[in-house]
Amino acid sequence: MNAFNPAILLSDPKNKSCFRGFFIVFSLICGIYFAGNILITEEYRSRLVIGTRNMKSTACESQCRPSGSEALPEGIVVKQTNLEMRCLWNSKENKRHSKTPLKLLAMTVGIKQKEVVNKIVEKFPADEFVVILFHYDGIVEGWRDFSWSDSAIHISAINQTKWWFAKRFLHPDIVADYNYIFLWDEDLGVENFDPERYLSIVEEEGLEISQPALDAEKSTLNHKLTARWGGSKVHRMYHKLTGNARCDNPSIGSPCIGWVEMMAPVFSRKSWPCVWYMIQNDLTHAWGLDRKLGYCAQGDHTRNIGIVDAEYIVHFGLPTLGGSKNNQGLQGSHTNHVRTKVRMESYREMQIFQRRWNNAMKKDKCFTDPYGQMTDQSSS
Repeated sequence: MNAFNPAILLSDPKNKSCFRGFFIVFSLICGIYFAGNILITEEYRSRLVIGTRNMKSTACESQCRPSGSEALPEGIVVKQTNLEMRCLWNSKENKRHSKTPLKLLAMTVGIKQKEVVNKIVEKFPADEFVVILFHYDGIVEGWRDFSWSDSAIHISAINQTKWWFAKRFLHPDIVADYNYIFLWDEDLGVENFDPERYLSIVEEEGLEISQPALDAEKSTLNHKLTARWGGSKVHRMYHKLTGNARCDNPSIGSPCIGWVEMMAPVFSRKSWPCVWYMIQNDLTHAWGLDRKLGYCAQGDHTRNIGIVDAEYIVHFGLPTLGGSKNNQGLQGSHTNHVRTKVRMESYREMQIFQRRWNNAMKKDKCFTDPYGQMTDQSSS
């Protein structure tokens, strides 16, 4: 047997290539690298390693990572959450709830409407809906006698509107698990309303933003579009051929078509992020926000927004804005004075919002208005 001779092996080009790869790996481990007759030192090896890292860094720059998570391995990043409570002692119970397709009922409430709110909540099946109550009067303990209260989420802030609460506690990443969001006021009668039948109609009709129709005889009715049509399942347009604010066939603006009022809106999972981004952090949105909902309809606002007649409610129209635990018992001139101030501020903020909208459209060169010819028919 011939003795091992590296020179003979390296004379073959195939063997030479294999040995070169072996020596590269070996030298990187040991700190040296032979290329031909040149000895490459630790300094050059460091440069090779740094170059490899830079290539990896460049490749990773294209990955879409949530801001703030860059220091974490991607697999540990949880981008979304929800409002479901977690059982501290039974993991099986948590898994059972996590598989249920949930919806969300969020309401802004005061203790004076406690019984009305109870009737609303009891209409929504507990195994399908998460309930969150926003307490504008600061009173939370007074709700504990209801069986569903401990399963509900309670958030308290004095004299804040539901849009203030929604902007801070219903971020799209928090409510992404919920197919539908009912963002309702407290002064609603639900004797003729079933949420499951309602959502079956919404899905059948492809409504991304909707509301139950109002019983015109028993409700405080601000806009004719929201009044219930007898014998109808859903309607999307209101015709008004007289007066200043006409609603005829060419009219495609709110509140003639593609519009819901803000006391009982229902948003799909797709539409809610758009609405959330449109809510202004510093405005109450008592008025004005509803005029722009067509932009969040996920397509044709004349089709994807509608009033559900088959499942209808009563709007009592109670003047609750401005109420708190400090003035719950006040009546007469003081109450009227507070309400007048609230209305004046709402009107002022509606004008601010419209100016911001107009300025934003002018400045955004990439924005194309899908409803460029849409005229706003609504009045204050």
